[in-house]
Amino acid sequence: MDLKLKDKVVLVTGGAGIEGSIGHTIVFALAEEGAVPIILDRNKRGFEYEKQLQDSIPNARFFQTDLSKPMEIKSSVEKISQKFSGIDVIINNVGVNDGVTLESSLEEFISSIHLNLISYYATVKYTLPLLKKNKGNILNIGSKVAVTGQGGTSGYAASKGGVLGLTREWAVDLIQYQIRCNALIIAESMTPAYQNWLDTLEDGAEKRKSIEEKIPFENRMTSPQEIADMAMFLISKRSSHTTGQFIHVDGGYVHLDRALLK
Repeated sequence: MDLKLKDKVVLVTGGAGIEGSIGHTIVFALAEEGAVPIILDRNKRGFEYEKQLQDSIPNARFFQTDLSKPMEIKSSVEKISQKFSGIDVIINNVGVNDGVTLESSLEEFISSIHLNLISYYATVKYTLPLLKKNKGNILNIGSKVAVTGQGGTSGYAASKGGVLGLTREWAVDLIQYQIRCNALIIAESMTPAYQNWLDTLEDGAEKRKSIEEKIPFENRMTSPQEIADMAMFLISKRSSHTTGQFIHVDGGYVHLDRALLK
């Protein structure tokens, strides 16, 4: 199926994660479809990704940006507007489940909100004129924590709840410009960061097994590639009448009957 993403300009926040992360996988999936990825991330590895991408997508760009600082986002968008006349898609992907709890300081909570929620708002706010020109669309990467809770992560949970609220609000707000907005909700995905966390545990292998047993479909975690594949569909013209939706890519983790579990 041709997703018709060739030459589409796609801005991805948090796209310079380590190899195999969701952001990295999305960026290179875009390149495979012939789209033009623009990466906003604070990590310098983005420069290496830019070089790799430009082998096949010469206009791919990386703009080093601390996404917790709205003025850096604004500055990067100004640079983007000098290179591109419009943007076709925004994928708000940046996020850190940072463990900011009720016992954390207020400053830590605010910092979590800045990265995990305000960055989404600032990115869309400053790129909106470019998005309007191309009648583009927005995909927000969400988390099951927003709908199930997790414990010990008030900042992240509040942020991801806000992301879902913004998804519906923007879907309504931007209909007049023929701009769609959806959210892709992830539960348990085997990313390098997830594996790094498991490696800190004495019983990491057992912990992984206990988590996977709670995932109804095939008792396994979602791969970053499966998330990227769904993202490609949702931002494409093949999903042209889908807006304001929360799409769960989670093997049935959130919604299916617990009686399915072993």
